[in-house]
Amino acid sequence: MALFALLATLVGTTGVALYAEGAGTPPAAARSTGDDALWLGHAWVGWQAGAAGAPKTEADLQALVAQVRSSGIKDLFVHDGPFEIDGSLNAARSPKAEWFIDAVHRELPGVRVQAWLGQVVGGGGLHLDDAATRGRIVAGVGAALDRGFDGVHFDFEPVSDGDAGFLDLVSATRTVTQAHHALLSVSVPQVEPLSGFRIPGDFLAGHPKWWSQGYLRQVAVHCDQVAVMAYDTSLPTAWAYRGYVARQTQVALNAVPSNVELLMGVPAFHTHDPGHWVQAETMPAALDGVRLGLGAHPSSRPFGVALYVDFAATPADWAAYRTDWLSPDPAA
Repeated sequence: MALFALLATLVGTTGVALYAEGAGTPPAAARSTGDDALWLGHAWVGWQAGAAGAPKTEADLQALVAQVRSSGIKDLFVHDGPFEIDGSLNAARSPKAEWFIDAVHRELPGVRVQAWLGQVVGGGGLHLDDAATRGRIVAGVGAALDRGFDGVHFDFEPVSDGDAGFLDLVSATRTVTQAHHALLSVSVPQVEPLSGFRIPGDFLAGHPKWWSQGYLRQVAVHCDQVAVMAYDTSLPTAWAYRGYVARQTQVALNAVPSNVELLMGVPAFHTHDPGHWVQAETMPAALDGVRLGLGAHPSSRPFGVALYVDFAATPADWAAYRTDWLSPDPAA
């Protein structure tokens, strides 16, 4: 009974807080500064049966170029990999990587192409507490950068708050990326929206879902860029989700050092499941939340949104991004 009362209190308190966070009108000044990002599927660098999307052609590339050129997108995270369970990276999975990198650099000067690298962690997946595994991951990062990528974007899930192996990994990887004059970018889980939320929240979720602000800061000091995955929240209404994203934006701005680029990941996908209610986690609600959290004064650091993911984004998602976030329109 005590546990039930605690959880009921947590849910009620959080609901009230999210309602308050979602109130108000997003400030007009809270708009894109040209520091946005887009996650891209593996089909851009390689394709196999069962992969999302068909093999990419030159016509597909020109369509992407037009899309990016008229946006505020500065970074493309293209799926490269994933790592094998032992931490090694098989370059044969992405035979078109050099073609894609060269094409983007030619057609979109100033846009950075980062290798989106990751794997499932724990259980039957990759084990970051193993030093040999971490060593193979770092070697794979070096190999990816040697192929011409402007940086690497890590996405390991789930990583628990306080995970020492992950912290050691990003620290070791930073040495390699700096030697290559490249970026280290990391996708991170959501941050506990209220102090003390993480432990009972993880219990309710049934798996590690939130990081503390302190651990986010520990990780971020080793990074050039951090992207908070502000989706898959299980929230059932757009209003609650809007407030939640506002709060995530605020705590991330507070936790991530000001010399680190910060992105808020927003949903451009429409899979309906218990973790993602499509009527709630919409692009307009997410962007309103980011703008509310950002406030009336633009961030002094590079700050933007990251759209997940290219092969699931609809014309309506792109229209909301342009209407609600871009200002002025780069195409104008």
